[in-house]
Amino acid sequence: MVRSPLTPQQLAAGKRLGAYLRAARGERTLADVAQAAGISPETLRKIETGRLATPAFTTVAALATVLDIALDDLGRICLADPSLQATAQGLALSSARE
Repeated sequence: MVRSPLTPQQLAAGKRLGAYLRAARGERTLADVAQAAGISPETLRKIETGRLATPAFTTVAALATVLDIALDDLGRICLADPSLQATAQGLALSSARE
């Protein structure tokens, strides 16, 4: 089965998701978070940089658990509505400061 190319909206959502996860990681090392989530550091690096725009749900759920992020917040990040993106980004920044 051939996978359809990702749309510009999906690619943009992947970049937003990656940036949000990077902000939520804060001072924790990429390797520590990846190990705690049960994924490779390279996978986390690809997600954070937007090169892996559509990670598996189980990967996202594991990262959400490790980073103490509600899945609802991650869902909002992936939406195209800029007001929801700003709200979710504010949550990530406040979580990273705690």
